[in-house]
Amino acid sequence: MRVFITGGTGHAGSHIIPELIAAGHDVTGLARSDASADALSALGATVRRGDLDHLDGLKEAVAESDGVIHVAHRQDLLPTGGMDAVAAAELKIVLAYGEALAGTGKPLVAAGSIGSAGSLGRPATEEDPALPTRPEDTGTLRARNVVERAVIDLAEQGVRSSIVRLPPIAHDTTDNVGFLPGLIALAQEKGFAGYPGDGENLWGAVHIRDVASLFRLALEKGPAGRYWHASEGADTPLREIAEAIGARLGLPAVSVPIDALMLPGYFGMFTNLVTLNLPASSTITRQTLGWEPTHPPLPADLDNGHYFPTS
Repeated sequence: MRVFITGGTGHAGSHIIPELIAAGHDVTGLARSDASADALSALGATVRRGDLDHLDGLKEAVAESDGVIHVAHRQDLLPTGGMDAVAAAELKIVLAYGEALAGTGKPLVAAGSIGSAGSLGRPATEEDPALPTRPEDTGTLRARNVVERAVIDLAEQGVRSSIVRLPPIAHDTTDNVGFLPGLIALAQEKGFAGYPGDGENLWGAVHIRDVASLFRLALEKGPAGRYWHASEGADTPLREIAEAIGARLGLPAVSVPIDALMLPGYFGMFTNLVTLNLPASSTITRQTLGWEPTHPPLPADLDNGHYFPTS
């Protein structure tokens, strides 16, 4: 299959490309800069120069492909337009994909978020749709909900579209900018590993190489209009994650009172995220696609030497 991918040099994309190539697919990646082009070439992908603003170029690349994976994210718009600008730009991209793919039955697989189904009081399943964007939605979820709904809607236009929802933590030895390194950096800065309130809210995790295999399976055989959950197993209370971080840093794990969270303080940019309760099931994903995580789970990865270097 000839696969076009955006975000190919990011944390997920840089693992998805080798996964696809190893399975015999030809991969073309979008590159805006010379550095990105070099990185894509090093991964074994063909380079297509362009950017996400050039919708006609995207449509041309998509029309020439047998399938599309979209894991890019317009974070560059945050400083000037915030999440509303990110969501608007992402929606235009998805609609451009739809114009190029309508009626073809070709696959489009895009990244989503476990949190897009909201806190349900039970584990979210793959049958839970993304919620409409609400005034109270903040951060990445505000854009992800828009993207998920738009991608799923393309199934009605003859596109084999689906969403791979990711949990808050996607870990491995190349994880330098995700939520887990952020929590570790906060603990080092503050002198303790914090968690909100009683810390019983649940977070999921997955190894990024298992994410890559799920994107490949969704591309190859995922039915249209479906959500897939990349969850490696049992979700973990955030308190236990803080305790694990603290134990490895030699720092105490300490509760941060809920009524103090909105004040300038411990969690900073993660304030809105840390109170979310995001349990999720991946049973349908495993049964339908035959996906099974095979790489080290979160506790093992916390001991791999990457997150807590000794020097």
